[in-house]
Amino acid sequence: MADKVVVAVYKSSRKDETYLYVKKQDGLNKIPESLLTVFGEPQPVMTLVLHSEKKLARVTADQVLDAITEQGFYLQMPPPKEEYLVALPDELLCFNDPE
Repeated sequence: MADKVVVAVYKSSRKDETYLYVKKQDGLNKIPESLLTVFGEPQPVMTLVLHSEKKLARVTADQVLDAITEQGFYLQMPPPKEEYLVALPDELLCFNDPE
């Protein structure tokens, strides 16, 4: 894949925290119909220039670029539920602090 790729990011209309990354020039043409059925209507979120040094929240840019090269898209799923349950109590407890 080229050093820099213009990527379009879409969020799912059916699944929270679920996103599709595709090459901007390809659009949604390479997304399997079965995936789109589960994903729902793709809602545009942003367009960005992706390269190896670009920082992303949950994965590396190289992982996204590799998936786009291999299958035409990268599907970002939400973090496992266990992470929510572990982090949630501390986040909520700080609101009970009287100071």
